Amino acid sequence: MPQHSPLLDEVFHALADPTRRAVVERLGSGPASTSVLAEPFDMALPSFSQHLGVLVRSGLVTSQKEGRVRTYSLSPGVLASIDQWMAAQRDVWEKRLDQFDDFVVALHNDKQESE
Repeated sequence: MPQHSPLLDEVFHALADPTRRAVVERLGSGPASTSVLAEPFDMALPSFSQHLGVLVRSGLVTSQKEGRVRTYSLSPGVLASIDQWMAAQRDVWEKRLDQFDDFVVALHNDKQESE
């Protein structure tokens, strides 16, 4: 049975939405306030705040409130854990594809020998 990571589940859920992915991309340039992040989107601020909440719960983003202004920043540690998971998956699939390639070459060679 495959092992599931609640952290990865939350992160991939958060990244499944294009609005949230755009926010993560924007935060790659540095911290930003709620209003700055919401500016390019055609939605009510409460709806946009829900997207930010999903990002915070996933651990991708942190928030800090100073006075009336809430500022959001990326959490690089979570991004590193995603990168590790992706690298492990890449290794598995590269190994499988190498094995398949070896099988096809052997099959081709066997066919040529029998002709």
